[in-house]
Amino acid sequence: MNYMRQSKVVAGVVGRADVLACVFFLLSLLLYHGSSSRRRVWSSVVLAALSMLAKETGLTALLFNLAFDIYRSWSSRTRSPAKCRWKSDNVWGRVGKGLLVLLLLAVARLALLQGSLPAFSAQDNPPAFHPSFTIRLMTFCYLAAFNWWLLLCPWTLSHDWQMGSIPLITSGWDPRNLMTCAALIALLALSYRCLMDLELQRHTPLVVGLMLLVIPYLPASNLLVTVGFVVAERVLYIPSFGSVVITVYGVQLIWKRGAGGRRLLVLSVAVLVAAGAARTYLRNRDWRTRETLLRADLAVLPHNAKLHYNFANFLKDMEQHENAIKHYKEALKLWPSYASAHNNLGTLVLASGRAEHHFLQALKYNRDHVNAHYNLAKLYRKKNRISESLKMLERCISLEPRFVQAHLELLHITPENEKRPTLDRLLELEPKNWEHYHLYGNWLNGRGLWPLSLAYHTSAIRLSVSKDGERGALPSLRAACLILRSAGQRARLLQLLTRWQGAGGGAAAAARRRAAAAAWRLRSELQGRAARYARAPLVRVLTALLAITLLLLCIDKK
Repeated sequence: MNYMRQSKVVAGVVGRADVLACVFFLLSLLLYHGSSSRRRVWSSVVLAALSMLAKETGLTALLFNLAFDIYRSWSSRTRSPAKCRWKSDNVWGRVGKGLLVLLLLAVARLALLQGSLPAFSAQDNPPAFHPSFTIRLMTFCYLAAFNWWLLLCPWTLSHDWQMGSIPLITSGWDPRNLMTCAALIALLALSYRCLMDLELQRHTPLVVGLMLLVIPYLPASNLLVTVGFVVAERVLYIPSFGSVVITVYGVQLIWKRGAGGRRLLVLSVAVLVAAGAARTYLRNRDWRTRETLLRADLAVLPHNAKLHYNFANFLKDMEQHENAIKHYKEALKLWPSYASAHNNLGTLVLASGRAEHHFLQALKYNRDHVNAHYNLAKLYRKKNRISESLKMLERCISLEPRFVQAHLELLHITPENEKRPTLDRLLELEPKNWEHYHLYGNWLNGRGLWPLSLAYHTSAIRLSVSKDGERGALPSLRAACLILRSAGQRARLLQLLTRWQGAGGGAAAAARRRAAAAAWRLRSELQGRAARYARAPLVRVLTALLAITLLLLCIDKK
């Protein structure tokens, strides 16, 4: 079971936060309960704070330490190891100070979030936004039981459980309530066993396992605060240690009862370990590529609208537009108010005339959808609905002032005399993008300001060569050369070509630049020769006329 959690967390790069939080969590536990030194105990507090910074659930390390401290101090036989931890002989004094530290860390974490908890939508966590308290409670209790089942049998796995992956429990007769009741009965039985053993403390591993199973899961249970998911295997990384402790302790108790069932026990453990290893291997294969992960999760959760949307995005990137359209439509069938699916589907059905409908639907369900405003603006421009396109672009830029593509689209519908502010804004947003300098240079050249235009094209050449060799330099190089040739600046033109030819980029890039420069010189030479040949007949005619005139003059004199 723990192998499954490790593969799930480690396979995704984002899971490093869960691994780090777990390491600091366990170190905090070891320091707090492994010594009575006050310095080491305060070190455990620091480690709990580091665990919290990696993942919010790490804050429960302090809660676990205090709860287990109370348990150990309950019996007079185990009171002495915990006396000197917080400079107090009273366990409730230690707990009070621990709760104060817990509160301060919680406030600090909230301050890092700028004083407010993250905002989530119904797409992220549908049960949390249902108006009925009964339905919310039944669904959340089932989700806790389902997460526990994932620890015991990690077969149904997915990297994303949003949008209908877990249907709401709207009736008390829903058969899934049986799993909730079974999990509740098991939890109550374990809790009762721990309480009955509070004085004698003969089953400490069971208490530790139960605390590790329940306490770190509380922040993700939706019972305290609303979270942005319904199920996420990553939040089970720390609770899985509790599940392992309970399982191992149970195996140990069965082993001590006698030799009769030991063979069966060994066989069961071997089967469990082999099944876990096989599932880990298969799941790691699913995580090899984006496609294999999406296909594997769609096979498990075909009613997950988010998975269909992500798979459609993948197919769109692979130029498989027909299949992408099918999955976008399936996502909208499962979740009709999916604004991003409407927007992306609209980009693929431009030829059918349905694009505007989908873009408007996206804005209907999400008025602040930046890409929908941008795509609708492009569509309106192509239909020559300039005023509507301008309105959409202004709204898009107000929502995302640094949206470069929107500013580029604005250039298409802005009158020539009013383009300078937009061009200045592009240079402000991306001062090292040679294409913006190229556009600015072309606009200045069109206005007859060729010296400024030449300066911008030269800047574009310099930025392009320094960024990716000669691949982006040719358009600006050609524009600069044409400006210099039209201005009669032959010497500067040759100087520009020479400098460009000697720019960096490797031997292959230099060879391509030399070939391009040679082609330019050959083209200019051929154009010059063609002009001379075009003038040659006129010269011969004038020469003949002059000869005839001189001949006639000579005849008259005679």
